[in-house]
Amino acid sequence: MYLPLFIPLIDHHLTNYNHVAGHCKTLQVLQGNMAANTLDCIMLLGDSLTQGGWEPGGFAQRLAYVYARKLDVVNRGLSGYNTEWAIPVFEQCFAKSQVRSLVPKVKLLVIWFGANDACLEQSPQHVPLPKFTENINRLIDIPTSSTSPWYSPTTRVILVTAPPINATQRGKDLGTRNPPIAPDRTHETTKSYAQAVIDVGNKRGIPVVDLWSALWKEAGETEKGLEPLLPDGLHCNEKSYTTLYDLLITTISERYPELHFDKLPKVYPAWDEIDWKNPGPSLKSRRIDV
Repeated sequence: MYLPLFIPLIDHHLTNYNHVAGHCKTLQVLQGNMAANTLDCIMLLGDSLTQGGWEPGGFAQRLAYVYARKLDVVNRGLSGYNTEWAIPVFEQCFAKSQVRSLVPKVKLLVIWFGANDACLEQSPQHVPLPKFTENINRLIDIPTSSTSPWYSPTTRVILVTAPPINATQRGKDLGTRNPPIAPDRTHETTKSYAQAVIDVGNKRGIPVVDLWSALWKEAGETEKGLEPLLPDGLHCNEKSYTTLYDLLITTISERYPELHFDKLPKVYPAWDEIDWKNPGPSLKSRRIDV
């Protein structure tokens, strides 16, 4: 099981530190339940659009490939979630400051919400726009506020806007359900939620990947043009994920160049860098703090 799933377990053992027989016992419990803390990570936090990033050609898959042996990619995509539901889950997925030395550091956090929050009011996924803005700020504050229990000064943040909606395609897809579902999103409403993310980023000096505008431009600013990019009118495919991936890498290069995959060393050396006659000393971790 992957290490971040054990973060609540770590918190539990450290909170009850005085109830166990010394530091060694605590470490033995931890070491018996997790992989070693060797690589730091990129965490992707979002809804089904993020969860789907593991699909063939998805942006998460491509990030994992280019960052292999440098940073792990942790996908915390939660299909169907809005920001209101994501906050308490994120507080469980992100390590508190008191255990930071025991777990991989999140070097880059990508926050991608809005597609579900922008549902119309009849949907249980709907989050009013002012509350959505408040929630995006809260998600940012969890790792970046110095007063937060989860404060992580080395974590960098990138925001991503929801993609545009093809209301016609989405309506057709919902109409085939049993029973049929009424249209739940509109083009203009989703645009307003995308703009809210841009506004938060601009106000706080946090880079934003404006996927809404990029895909809308790629579609020729027509709903019909979105069909090759959003097969069901809502979710990305390989083509639209490629657009996102390219924008993410550009944003990293421009805003956080020290985290670009070309600037990071492999944590463990390439095979031809090993001292074949005396391999041990050359196989030490080259993990760095940036």
